[in-house]
Amino acid sequence: MAGWHKIVMLLLAAWLLPPVAAGESALTRLERDDFGHYTLALTWHAGFCTTQSSPPRECREPTLHEGASQGFVLHGLWPSLPERFAEEGIDRRRWWQKGCFLEQPRGDGSFCRAHPPFGLDAALAEVLDEAMPGRASCLDRYQFAKHAACFAIEPDAYFTAALELQEAVNDSAFGAFVTLNQGGTVARNELIDAFEAAFGEGTGRALRLECRGRGNRTLSEVRIAIDARRLADFPAAESLVSQARGRCATRVVIAVLD
Repeated sequence: MAGWHKIVMLLLAAWLLPPVAAGESALTRLERDDFGHYTLALTWHAGFCTTQSSPPRECREPTLHEGASQGFVLHGLWPSLPERFAEEGIDRRRWWQKGCFLEQPRGDGSFCRAHPPFGLDAALAEVLDEAMPGRASCLDRYQFAKHAACFAIEPDAYFTAALELQEAVNDSAFGAFVTLNQGGTVARNELIDAFEAAFGEGTGRALRLECRGRGNRTLSEVRIAIDARRLADFPAAESLVSQARGRCATRVVIAVLD
């Protein structure tokens, strides 16, 4: 996982992003005050794939999810309801359903057909292939179109920031706890306690656990709420904000990564 960070830093050093002030990172570039928080969505790939009735390509072809063996993989980075949409009478539920498609409706057909590719640098694209297996199904195009295209955010900055946040979680004691318990069953509260042990007392309210399968018992994803103005401070406790709980059962199965 540390290798991803080194590559991302090399990308930044090589000016793959437009020139910025000294010391500014992709995270500070994404800090905003026109919405409250980001939700960092990270998938536990084995749990996601084993609970799909029709698994997507990245679940069926082992070479497409080799990066998943290192921990959580990237689903997305989602802004909360922006002020300008709220002023138009859009509520949070509709925003989460539609996102930027409220301004530019989603095209017909699959993600790949509906959204044209954007020109990520080849090196960054290679890192993203490993960190986001869903790219095989054009998940990256869909995520950017829905959650970032209606903001002044460049794809390079958006995905570089998401990779930095993902790495911080995988490198944390929480990421280690989940990895060490794969193939077993843990109490839901143990996952929350592990998160607080890693990120600070009381931060468990920033964590939403998503489970699928029979009885909502198999961990498929974690979602972490981060203050939109303090993205660069993550994973400091002060950067986290509370959100609604998930619907996982009291005992959670952690599927074995390939």
